[in-house]
Amino acid sequence: MAENKITEDMTIREVLEKYPETALVFSKYNIGCVGCLAASFERVKDIAAVHGTDVKALVKDLNDVVQNK
Repeated sequence: MAENKITEDMTIREVLEKYPETALVFSKYNIGCVGCLAASFERVKDIAAVHGTDVKALVKDLNDVVQNK
């Protein structure tokens, strides 16, 4: 099993800088703060909680997008 490249403890900015293609996943979950100031310090699990999103599903989808990188 491949190791996850993205974890729920990474900041949104960190995820987007390493894997710009993940912006579409955040958009799918109606997480529009990819360009806001909070992206610099909010972790994936924080933003999932704020948006009522299943963090495990979000992290899985983020990793699915970057699995072949």
